[in-house]
Amino acid sequence: MKQFTFAKVLILSASALAASGLAGCRVGPKYSRPDVPTAPGFRGAAAPDAAPAGVASAKSLGDEKWWEVFGDPQLQELIRKGIAQNYDVRIAAERVIQARAAVGIAHADQLPSLNGTASFSSEQYAKGEMGSNSSPVEENFGRLGLSAAWNLDFWGRYRNATEAARAQLLGVEWARRAVIDSVIAEIATDYFQLRSMDMQMGIAKQTLASRQESLKLTKTLEAGGSDSMLDVREAEQLVFTSQAQITDLERQIEQQEDTICTLLGETPHAIVRGASIDQQPPMPTIPTGLPSELLERRPDIREAEATLIAANAEIGVARSAYFPQIALTGSSGTDSNALSRLFTSPSYVWNYGPSLSVPIFDASRIRNNVKSTESQQRQAVLTYQQTIASAFRDVSKALVAYRKYRDYREQEEKIVASAEDALHLARVRYEHGQSSYLEVLTNDRTYLAAQLDLTAAKENELLSLVQIYNALGGGWQQ
Repeated sequence: MKQFTFAKVLILSASALAASGLAGCRVGPKYSRPDVPTAPGFRGAAAPDAAPAGVASAKSLGDEKWWEVFGDPQLQELIRKGIAQNYDVRIAAERVIQARAAVGIAHADQLPSLNGTASFSSEQYAKGEMGSNSSPVEENFGRLGLSAAWNLDFWGRYRNATEAARAQLLGVEWARRAVIDSVIAEIATDYFQLRSMDMQMGIAKQTLASRQESLKLTKTLEAGGSDSMLDVREAEQLVFTSQAQITDLERQIEQQEDTICTLLGETPHAIVRGASIDQQPPMPTIPTGLPSELLERRPDIREAEATLIAANAEIGVARSAYFPQIALTGSSGTDSNALSRLFTSPSYVWNYGPSLSVPIFDASRIRNNVKSTESQQRQAVLTYQQTIASAFRDVSKALVAYRKYRDYREQEEKIVASAEDALHLARVRYEHGQSSYLEVLTNDRTYLAAQLDLTAAKENELLSLVQIYNALGGGWQQ
């Protein structure tokens, strides 16, 4: 028998690999990004101190690092903890590791497989079994071998599968970045809401102190006969209302702190505060950049495109099933019924040869599978286009909200100043006996409502800034 070592099998396999690389072709459509119409500028980008309508700067707020957008040091520390400890971020990171392993598995199908085998058995035949006068016989059998198999990727089936896996990995990575974006936006939103509650608490406590002083004055006037007991009861109601507001705000603040702790991946505890809500530096102008750049910056858009690329490659995987599957197999080793002859020349055995598998009848399974993958690709195109449309909508809504909330806040500041002066005048008139306590009561409630409305306006202005930054695709840049 001709000696054939496993090295020869590898040489033949390598030769076949080179030959198939030269002769192989690849079925399936080539990916190209779908056409998506974009406007020259974002709707709602024009503001009194911004660029003219329809004109966009090449610079965008989405290009800024999150620690440059959110200047509060304590908020920055919370965001850092969130990125490092948030459970959704950590789960997304594990999905990236899983997708990376899937790429390795898909790529392994393009390479030959090698397996080693070893076996040993010993048998003894009873006396007389081999003949009437024979003695007991003991035989030992040994076998060592190596086998190789390789499916030739002549039609690009495994290459398309690897491309799909790589695109899915890219999509998972962009999904991870989208989660980071979301966590940053949620932490910033919840933090600003917490600081807004803190300001409301300060207003409530200041109002309570002022109303308690008014109650004392009313009781004094009632004792002197200048006021009625009805005025005292109305003043008491104001005090009780402020105390109830403080209690409810304490509940809201603790619950808000628990929400932030959950985003940080921590158990509930008190949150250290930084700058107050009215000391957060608002940006007078919001650069939006070019709409076309949003396709490269927003992670959800990049994720949708990666999904589209994967769906496009899966069509090639499905179409390759129409064509013959060619496999090369080979084995080499030793086989002997005596261990002493296991490594001698006559014990060497080998085999090598190609195999061909051609689909003849599959009840239209392949055709329907191709139709299914093509439909999935068309769905991915529509999803990609829908994601882009949603992104433009998000930017426009956030820009309009920021501009209008800023105007609203400026008007509320005027209302608060006017209401504060009206309350002061009402108290002076009441103390000099020129008006009833009802006038003080009305102006007191108006001033409190104006203060709370101004606090809400400042909060909404900051929250709209967070929404703009998130809508423009900012946050994941590290």
